[in-house]
Amino acid sequence: MEQAIIWDCEFLTSEGAPSRFWCGPRDPDQILVQLGAVRLDLNGNYDIGARFSQIVVPRDRLGEVCALDSYFTRLTGITQEKVAQEGLELAEALSAFDGFSGGAPFWAWGRDEYQALAISCYLAGIPAPIPATRFGNAPVLLLKAGIAHDEIVTLRSPNLAAHFGVEREGGAAHNAVDDAHSVALALQHLLRKGCLHADDFIPY
Repeated sequence: MEQAIIWDCEFLTSEGAPSRFWCGPRDPDQILVQLGAVRLDLNGNYDIGARFSQIVVPRDRLGEVCALDSYFTRLTGITQEKVAQEGLELAEALSAFDGFSGGAPFWAWGRDEYQALAISCYLAGIPAPIPATRFGNAPVLLLKAGIAHDEIVTLRSPNLAAHFGVEREGGAAHNAVDDAHSVALALQHLLRKGCLHADDFIPY
Protein backbone atom coordinates (compact mmCIF):
# COMPACT_ATOMS: atom_id res chain seq x y z
CA MET A 1 0.00 0.00 0.00
CA GLU A 2 1.44 3.34 -1.06
CA GLN A 3 -0.81 5.97 0.57
CA ALA A 4 -3.62 6.56 3.02
CA ILE A 5 -6.11 9.41 3.05
CA ILE A 6 -6.44 11.01 6.47
CA TRP A 7 -9.67 12.94 6.59
CA ASP A 8 -12.22 14.75 8.71
CA CYS A 9 -15.61 16.35 8.23
CA GLU A 10 -17.85 19.01 9.75
CA PHE A 11 -21.60 18.50 9.98
CA LEU A 12 -24.55 20.49 11.24
CA THR A 13 -24.81 21.04 14.98
CA SER A 14 -26.19 23.49 17.51
CA GLU A 15 -25.15 24.39 21.03
CA GLY A 16 -25.56 21.39 23.32
CA ALA A 17 -26.57 19.03 20.51
CA PRO A 18 -23.69 16.56 21.08
CA SER A 19 -24.66 16.11 24.73
CA ARG A 20 -28.24 15.42 23.60
CA PHE A 21 -27.07 13.07 20.81
CA TRP A 22 -28.78 15.50 18.37
CA CYS A 23 -32.18 14.53 19.84
CA GLY A 24 -33.34 17.98 20.98
CA PRO A 25 -36.48 19.39 19.35
CA ARG A 26 -34.46 22.07 17.55
CA ASP A 27 -31.29 20.07 16.91
CA PRO A 28 -30.43 19.71 13.20
CA ASP A 29 -29.83 16.47 11.37
CA GLN A 30 -26.12 15.62 11.23
CA ILE A 31 -25.74 16.70 7.62
CA LEU A 32 -22.34 17.10 5.99
CA VAL A 33 -21.05 20.66 5.41
CA GLN A 34 -17.28 20.27 4.95
CA LEU A 35 -14.84 17.57 3.88
CA GLY A 36 -11.10 17.86 4.50
CA ALA A 37 -8.26 15.43 3.84
CA VAL A 38 -4.52 15.02 3.34
CA ARG A 39 -2.49 12.30 1.64
CA LEU A 40 -0.05 10.37 3.84
CA ASP A 41 2.70 8.37 2.12
CA LEU A 42 3.16 4.94 3.70
CA ASN A 43 6.71 4.44 2.40
CA GLY A 44 10.00 6.32 2.40
CA ASN A 45 9.92 9.31 4.70
CA TYR A 46 6.15 9.07 5.23
CA ASP A 47 5.56 12.52 3.77
CA ILE A 48 2.26 14.35 4.01
CA GLY A 49 1.21 15.49 0.57
CA ALA A 50 -1.71 17.17 -1.15
CA ARG A 51 -4.68 18.57 0.73
CA PHE A 52 -8.38 18.44 -0.10
CA SER A 53 -10.96 20.85 1.29
CA GLN A 54 -14.53 21.15 0.08
CA ILE A 55 -17.67 22.86 1.35
CA VAL A 56 -20.84 20.83 0.79
CA VAL A 57 -24.31 22.35 0.41
CA PRO A 58 -26.34 20.92 3.32
CA ARG A 59 -29.90 20.07 2.28
CA ASP A 60 -32.69 18.87 4.54
CA ARG A 61 -35.08 15.98 3.95
CA LEU A 62 -37.17 18.12 1.62
CA GLY A 63 -34.18 19.21 -0.45
CA GLU A 64 -34.05 22.75 0.96
CA VAL A 65 -30.72 24.36 1.86
CA CYS A 66 -30.28 24.21 5.64
CA ALA A 67 -29.83 27.39 7.65
CA LEU A 68 -26.60 27.22 9.62
CA ASP A 69 -26.97 27.63 13.37
CA SER A 70 -24.90 30.55 14.71
CA TYR A 71 -23.12 28.11 17.04
CA PHE A 72 -22.00 26.03 14.06
CA THR A 73 -20.62 29.14 12.34
CA ARG A 74 -18.73 30.22 15.47
CA LEU A 75 -17.32 26.71 15.84
CA THR A 76 -16.21 26.15 12.24
CA GLY A 77 -15.98 29.60 10.66
CA ILE A 78 -18.30 28.39 7.88
CA THR A 79 -20.96 30.93 7.00
CA GLN A 80 -24.10 30.76 4.89
CA GLU A 81 -22.32 32.97 2.35
CA LYS A 82 -19.39 30.59 2.15
CA VAL A 83 -21.75 27.69 1.49
CA ALA A 84 -23.48 29.65 -1.26
CA GLN A 85 -20.22 30.69 -2.91
CA GLU A 86 -18.09 27.55 -2.52
CA GLY A 87 -20.46 24.67 -1.82
CA LEU A 88 -20.90 21.65 -4.06
CA GLU A 89 -23.92 19.39 -4.02
CA LEU A 90 -23.41 16.21 -2.00
CA ALA A 91 -22.96 13.75 -4.87
CA GLU A 92 -20.49 16.02 -6.66
CA ALA A 93 -18.50 16.65 -3.46
CA LEU A 94 -18.26 12.95 -2.65
CA SER A 95 -17.20 12.18 -6.21
CA ALA A 96 -14.40 14.76 -5.93
CA PHE A 97 -13.42 13.32 -2.54
CA ASP A 98 -13.22 9.81 -3.95
CA GLY A 99 -11.27 11.10 -6.94
CA PHE A 100 -8.76 12.77 -4.61
CA SER A 101 -8.22 9.45 -2.83
CA GLY A 102 -7.02 7.63 -5.92
CA GLY A 103 -8.44 4.44 -4.44
CA ALA A 104 -6.45 4.69 -1.20
CA PRO A 105 -8.13 3.83 2.12
CA PHE A 106 -9.68 6.56 4.25
CA TRP A 107 -8.83 7.01 7.94
CA ALA A 108 -10.54 9.48 10.28
CA TRP A 109 -10.47 10.07 14.02
CA GLY A 110 -13.75 8.26 14.57
CA ARG A 111 -16.35 6.92 12.20
CA ASP A 112 -17.01 10.09 10.25
CA GLU A 113 -18.27 8.09 7.28
CA TYR A 114 -21.61 7.89 9.10
CA GLN A 115 -22.01 11.65 8.69
CA ALA A 116 -20.16 12.05 5.40
CA LEU A 117 -21.95 9.18 3.70
CA ALA A 118 -24.58 7.30 5.65
CA ILE A 119 -26.73 10.08 7.11
CA SER A 120 -26.28 12.63 4.36
CA CYS A 121 -26.78 10.16 1.52
CA TYR A 122 -29.83 8.65 3.21
CA LEU A 123 -31.46 12.05 3.63
CA ALA A 124 -30.59 13.00 0.05
CA GLY A 125 -32.01 9.73 -1.26
CA ILE A 126 -28.81 8.71 -3.04
CA PRO A 127 -26.62 5.60 -2.66
CA ALA A 128 -23.36 6.03 -0.76
CA PRO A 129 -20.70 6.14 -3.50
CA ILE A 130 -17.75 4.84 -1.44
CA PRO A 131 -17.91 1.35 0.17
CA ALA A 132 -17.79 1.22 3.97
CA THR A 133 -14.86 -1.22 3.77
CA ARG A 134 -12.59 1.60 2.55
CA PHE A 135 -12.95 3.50 5.82
CA GLY A 136 -10.98 2.95 9.01
CA ASN A 137 -11.12 4.39 12.51
CA ALA A 138 -7.73 5.95 13.36
CA PRO A 139 -7.86 5.16 17.11
CA VAL A 140 -7.47 1.50 16.03
CA LEU A 141 -4.10 2.47 14.52
CA LEU A 142 -2.96 3.99 17.81
CA LEU A 143 -3.90 0.76 19.57
CA LYS A 144 -1.79 -1.17 17.04
CA ALA A 145 1.04 1.26 17.75
CA GLY A 146 1.01 0.28 21.42
CA ILE A 147 -0.78 3.32 22.83
CA ALA A 148 -2.91 2.44 25.86
CA HIS A 149 -6.66 2.30 25.37
CA ASP A 150 -7.29 4.60 28.36
CA GLU A 151 -4.99 7.20 26.79
CA ILE A 152 -6.51 6.93 23.32
CA VAL A 153 -10.07 7.60 24.49
CA THR A 154 -9.01 10.96 25.98
CA LEU A 155 -7.68 12.26 22.65
CA ARG A 156 -9.38 14.37 19.97
CA SER A 157 -8.27 15.12 16.43
CA PRO A 158 -7.39 18.84 16.87
CA ASN A 159 -4.87 18.13 19.65
CA LEU A 160 -3.48 14.82 18.41
CA ALA A 161 -0.28 16.21 16.90
CA ALA A 162 0.42 18.23 20.03
CA HIS A 163 -0.17 15.17 22.21
CA PHE A 164 2.75 13.44 20.50
CA GLY A 165 4.94 16.54 20.66
CA VAL A 166 4.72 17.24 16.93
CA GLU A 167 4.83 20.93 16.07
CA ARG A 168 2.71 22.38 13.30
CA GLU A 169 2.12 25.85 11.98
CA GLY A 170 -1.39 27.26 12.18
CA GLY A 171 -4.32 24.93 12.17
CA ALA A 172 -7.78 25.63 13.54
CA ALA A 173 -9.92 23.17 15.48
CA HIS A 174 -13.17 22.25 13.73
CA ASN A 175 -11.74 22.99 10.31
CA ALA A 176 -11.90 19.63 8.55
CA VAL A 177 -8.60 19.80 6.67
CA ASP A 178 -6.70 21.18 9.69
CA ASP A 179 -8.05 18.46 11.97
CA ALA A 180 -7.14 15.85 9.36
CA HIS A 181 -3.62 17.30 9.20
CA SER A 182 -3.27 17.00 12.99
CA VAL A 183 -4.19 13.30 12.82
CA ALA A 184 -1.84 12.76 9.85
CA LEU A 185 1.06 14.31 11.75
CA ALA A 186 0.49 11.97 14.69
CA LEU A 187 0.33 8.93 12.40
CA GLN A 188 3.42 10.11 10.53
CA HIS A 189 5.23 10.33 13.88
CA LEU A 190 4.26 6.75 14.76
CA LEU A 191 5.29 5.49 11.31
CA ARG A 192 8.68 7.16 11.58
CA LYS A 193 9.20 5.61 15.02
CA GLY A 194 8.47 2.18 13.56
CA CYS A 195 5.35 1.75 15.70
CA LEU A 196 3.16 1.52 12.59
CA HIS A 197 3.70 0.01 9.14
CA ALA A 198 1.99 0.31 5.77
CA ASP A 199 0.06 -2.94 6.18
CA ASP A 200 -1.57 -1.57 9.33
CA PHE A 201 -3.51 0.87 7.12
CA ILE A 202 -5.59 -1.82 5.40
CA PRO A 203 -9.01 -1.11 6.98
CA TYR A 204 -10.57 -4.56 6.53
